[in-house]
Amino acid sequence: MEPAALLLAACLCCLLLAAAQRHRLRHRHPQGRLPPGPAPLPLLGNLLQLSTRRPLQALMQLREKYGPVFTVHLGPRRVVVLCGHEAVREALVDHAEEFSGRGALAIIDRNFNGFGVALANGERWKQLRRFSLTVLRNFGMGKRSIEARIREEAQFLLQALRDTREQPFDPTYFLSRTVSNVISAVVFGSRFDYADGTFLELLRLVNQSFVELSTPWAQLYDMFSGVLRYLPGRHNRLYRLIEELKGFVAARVAANRASLDPAAPRDFIDCFLIQGDKESQNPASEFNSTNLVLTALNLFFAGTETVSSTLRFGFLFLMKHPQVEEKVHEEIERVIGRHRAPASEDRVNMPYTEAVIHEIQRLTDIVPLGMPHAVTRDTLFRGYLLPKGTDVFPVLGSVLRDPAYFSRPEEFDPGRFLDADGRFKRNDAFVPFSLGKRICLGEALARMELFLYFTTVLQSFSLRPRVPPAQLDVSPRLSGFGNVPPRYELSLVPR
Repeated sequence: MEPAALLLAACLCCLLLAAAQRHRLRHRHPQGRLPPGPAPLPLLGNLLQLSTRRPLQALMQLREKYGPVFTVHLGPRRVVVLCGHEAVREALVDHAEEFSGRGALAIIDRNFNGFGVALANGERWKQLRRFSLTVLRNFGMGKRSIEARIREEAQFLLQALRDTREQPFDPTYFLSRTVSNVISAVVFGSRFDYADGTFLELLRLVNQSFVELSTPWAQLYDMFSGVLRYLPGRHNRLYRLIEELKGFVAARVAANRASLDPAAPRDFIDCFLIQGDKESQNPASEFNSTNLVLTALNLFFAGTETVSSTLRFGFLFLMKHPQVEEKVHEEIERVIGRHRAPASEDRVNMPYTEAVIHEIQRLTDIVPLGMPHAVTRDTLFRGYLLPKGTDVFPVLGSVLRDPAYFSRPEEFDPGRFLDADGRFKRNDAFVPFSLGKRICLGEALARMELFLYFTTVLQSFSLRPRVPPAQLDVSPRLSGFGNVPPRYELSLVPR
């Protein structure tokens, strides 16, 4: 071996050993009685048993051997994994307080450092979540006022879709523009024109960030961040993307501060600034500029990418199953007709469409591993003792495909959400927004958006794939932290 290669290998080994030692010192706590799991290798942990390209499938294989609760080692990091509806619900609902901590997500922790509502813990998280829920409700989240905004934005989308004139197009940015404008109006106080260059760059950054989060590099970084943070490579791309997004939000915060009228808040940023001014003398307050920028970014990112990716997957599923699309068209004709725009109150009279949207969400499974949790104190769970600070993966994908609740879980079957009389039937294992104290802040908004966008588009158009339906591949392009929709084109035929 060349001297330079030997030196590099020696340096890498030293970095690995030093990182492992730091990790042990930082996370040293009693072993407790942890669930069983595969024996880890020194430094590498269970890398050989865990696929960085298909982590959900790898965890499901381990579940077959070790049961619904088991322990894996992501490099030197120890994680307890929860699989299936019963285990996940028992943890996140029955032991809600104990499992309410946010676990480590190393690939983005260096951008957020524990700030922002999605990544915060303890008193910081409680203050930010309580405030965010209040402000979002005040701006109409889940109410008629936000519905009017969605319906207005849907009309802008319809015009953009008409302009395609039945020619094939990639729907990615058509859908992300319209969805993002809804949350932008809440967070930033205004919508963006579809041709706005800054807006298009923002959407590119969000889209690429979601892709990078889901690459094998991101999985490796979460295992070996102690070493990889010092090395060049693709794992650094996500850091730069998020820093650009932070820069945009910080500029909007500065603009809001310069024109702030405390008597007339225009958006989430204004409300946060006003609260920060009220608590400026409180040393325990979390209403500072760092939490403002990162909480606003949390809301903007989640409110843009999750719904738009679900819509992209959804149109693909409908083209793959044209008989399902036709039944949705029939229900729209019967309940809404063609001369008025869909409204959220139509949902109760459209059980088949509601079932289709639920089945799309179930199989789309946008965040299959779920966001990592951590136990907030020593916790006795199913006979095991989880020491305080133990990271926990409540695997949402295992719940959405739990065969005890969904027969033939890999099949696309909207009928599973209908009873014998064709009425919509709820299923307790339908948890795309997670459960418990960390349930998604934007659940009500997302549900409303999905219904209104699907019905608005399908009221006006029929979907046409570029290849026969049997040849369409609905598999994710990447599957890691998120399931990234495959690239495809479609044509829209006016109805």
